[in-house]
Amino acid sequence: MSIEAVAAEAGTSVPSVRRRYGDRAALAAAVIDAWRVEPLPDTSGPARERALAILENFRRNLALGDSMPLLGTLLAEEGRHPEVIGRFRARLVKPRRALLAEALKEGVASGELPRELDVEAAVNILIGSFYARYVARGEVPRNWPRRVLAQLWPPAGPRRP
Repeated sequence: MSIEAVAAEAGTSVPSVRRRYGDRAALAAAVIDAWRVEPLPDTSGPARERALAILENFRRNLALGDSMPLLGTLLAEEGRHPEVIGRFRARLVKPRRALLAEALKEGVASGELPRELDVEAAVNILIGSFYARYVARGEVPRNWPRRVLAQLWPPAGPRRP
């Protein structure tokens, strides 16, 4: 994530990159703002289906390019440039977490999830499982959103006596 590497990759000079972005933090902020992500899913429909769509969207975004290594770089730079990880959190993390929390709260309100569910902890468990899976295996399978959501919020099915 050096200005020199960016200039070389872009086929331009270091002074050109510095004129445009000023410093590494500004360059990183521009990268975050331009980060190619799949848009968030529609927020209508049953709460469980929305939660699943959000998790599927998250998995697809993690699969784009170097998403996980870039996240590692942002975290490594947090001490020197906290504004960069702050921008990442504001632009990409918080909106998705808020939609997931909203779906879980609706699940609680409808009685599909336990009334005492700690929604913040549940969001962390769901999202965190993707990072844990990636660190352990180097990939997140396509069916992971369904698998992990089913542990917290099983799909509706015929009731057993």
